[in-house]
This record gives sequence, C-alpha cells and structure tokens, in this order.
Amino acid sequence: MTNGLSSSDAKIIVISQSMYFPWCGFLDLVRLSDTFVHYDDVQLSRGFYNRVQVKTPGGTSFITVPIKDRHQKQLINKSYIDYGQDWIGSHRAILINSYRKTNFLDDAISVFDDVHKNKYEVLSELGRATVKSLLRYFGLDQGIVFGDSVNLNALGVSSERLLNITKSVGGGVYLTGHGALNYLDHDLFERNGVEVRYMHYSIEEYPQLHDEFTPYVTALDAIAHLGPNVSQILKSSTVNWRDAIERPEKLRA
Repeated sequence: MTNGLSSSDAKIIVISQSMYFPWCGFLDLVRLSDTFVHYDDVQLSRGFYNRVQVKTPGGTSFITVPIKDRHQKQLINKSYIDYGQDWIGSHRAILINSYRKTNFLDDAISVFDDVHKNKYEVLSELGRATVKSLLRYFGLDQGIVFGDSVNLNALGVSSERLLNITKSVGGGVYLTGHGALNYLDHDLFERNGVEVRYMHYSIEEYPQLHDEFTPYVTALDAIAHLGPNVSQILKSSTVNWRDAIERPEKLRA
C-alpha cells in the first residue's frame, strides 16, 4: 500500500464533499488517499462546503460564500453562487488584516487569488478549485487520482452508495473522517471485502497569531505562518474502525 496504512496493497479511497479553503486536516485526508472522489451530488447541509473559519485579531470567525435561492434538499453541485455583493473582496480583506504580521502573507493571498481569478458559477466547482490550489502549494498534487461520484455507476444510498463508489474505483480501504462513526455500516463494508479506517488527525502545532493555537481554521492560516515548510505539520495517521469504536482515544492527537 502506497501510504503504509495496512500490510496489504489495497487501494485507499476517500469520498468527500468539496470544501471552501478547508483546514489542514482535510489536506491530510487527501494526502493519505490513493483516489479521492468528490461527492458533491448530495444535499447541501450546514457544514464547511461554503464557509471556513479564520483567526482574526477579534477572534475566530467565518468567511462564507453566499448561495442563490438556498433551500432544503439542495445539492452541492446544484448550488449557484451569489455574486450580488463583493464577498471575494471582503474575504480577501479579512485574510490580509488577519495575517498582515506573518512572514508569508503574500503566499497565502496568492493561493486565494489563484482560485478567484475564475468566477465559478457552482459551489462544488469553487470548492474543488480551492482544494486543488492548496494541494499544489503543499506539494501534494502529484500521485493522487481524483474522481467525481456523478461519473461513477454507483447506486444506493448512504453506506451502500459509499461502498459501491469505493468498489467502482478499485478500492480495498475506505478512509473517512470521524463523522461517519455515527452512521456508517461497517459490517456491510467488511462483508464486501473493504476495510474501513478512520483518520487520527494530527496537525503539528506552529506559532500562530491571535491567542491559543487551533488547527481548525483554513489552511491559508498555516501557509501565512509557515510558507514553503507548511507540509511538515501534516502528521495524521489512521485507525481501523473497530479500534475507533472500542478505543475512541486513538482518534485523538
């Protein structure tokens, strides 16, 4: 196995919604995968699909991408971005004000500008662009295959569909974040020869402005503080689903 997660040579699959300039833990999730499948033909619920936290001089706050005509059961890949106000300029100004005393502000703003040079119409397209721009800066954009759940012949709902997506791209390991502990049918995966593993998130602490350290902010924060050395803080590993359930402390850094 390319990432050393198991004694087998099974391919590691991650299936996730696209996020807006996500935290470093999301990038670590991508780093540990062989194939990353964008899973955006699902409902736009409250989460980090169109928003992310930023540490500002006044405390941690969200920057949010506005959505046109938002309603229940709206899909992420059918959510259209509202450009009625200059939210890009507002986000940029918040980032500059928050990180103007860091050594690599220009790098962080360059990543931000690289994404917003294009005016994406749909939220999923914007999220994918932010993820890929971050991955390029972190040096993680090589060797990982990206797919789209829309293009895969994977039917079913919930755990069944996730399993079918994993199998459709040749996966033997399904790697996921902690939220799946609440709903995933682990036995279904095991019966079908797919191992489920959970992230043991570990983002190494770095000198960070504005009070106590937190990793749960946009990865642009880490870029602004660390610059080219940023990838060295990604220390996450994985845990088999049984250990995750029986010994949840293994999921904590």
